[in-house]
Amino acid sequence: MTLPTTHVSFPAGAVTGESTVLAVHPLDGGRYAVVTGATPFHPLDHTWPDQPADLGTLTVDGVGLPVVDCLTGAVGPDGGPVLVGADIPVRRGDEEWSWLVLHVLATDPGDIVGRIAALAVDAGRRGALSASHSGCHLLALALNEALAPRWRKDPGRTDAFGHPDFDSLAMASSVMDTEASTDTYRLGKSLRKKGFTAEATEEFPALADALPELTEAVNRRLAGWVAADAPVRIDVPGPELTARREWHCELPEGAARIFCGGTHLHHLGELAELRTELRLSEDGSELVAVTRPKRA
Repeated sequence: MTLPTTHVSFPAGAVTGESTVLAVHPLDGGRYAVVTGATPFHPLDHTWPDQPADLGTLTVDGVGLPVVDCLTGAVGPDGGPVLVGADIPVRRGDEEWSWLVLHVLATDPGDIVGRIAALAVDAGRRGALSASHSGCHLLALALNEALAPRWRKDPGRTDAFGHPDFDSLAMASSVMDTEASTDTYRLGKSLRKKGFTAEATEEFPALADALPELTEAVNRRLAGWVAADAPVRIDVPGPELTARREWHCELPEGAARIFCGGTHLHHLGELAELRTELRLSEDGSELVAVTRPKRA
């Protein structure tokens, strides 16, 4: 069966919607995946699973069915089975494939294909994840600024404010939950070759010794941005799940932008506070930033 790529409304912040059920597919473990033509649900991205999936309810003919997970699926150009997550053999967005949001149910929903489904995301959970995701991007920009003096040369990649993009160049993993975002950076040979210095020099102490001062500088910048109540938006070139979306935030220093497929706040005044904790591994090979938003 050939299915159209799912249209999504979560980039604009939608948490409810209605759409026709196009297919139901059995999954491993006795679960079932419901495909609709459009959805407000944000699925787990199979290539960069930083933001957890939305949860919520799918209601058909007055019967509410709990959505216990939400995954990315794909169908090849010749039809065939729906492939899920790591089983998808092509790059995200391959135009010959259909890209699907899979609303995962714990039980068989029965014969609901062709029916209208009311889709409702757990709005409280979504809001917490969006706060963590926006906080993650702000942390990246503030950390890039704080670490800018430690670059001996231009690494060839800068952020929206012209600072060397430590966040993307050193990123090993990024994970959000409803409490915080956790970003892990690898401080290895590759980063040193690009020009980053973690060791002590005549200009500054070793990164381990400078960590309290760096943390203070980053948190001071984050506090200023939250106080400015900067507006946030997602630029969307199209409604498809695989559209290349971009996060924009109008900060006092200028317009910040980062390519992103997740969900976000509408303005930074939705936060009462945003603080990060920086930790360096004992061997100095990894820097971890745990950034906690406190919602207003």
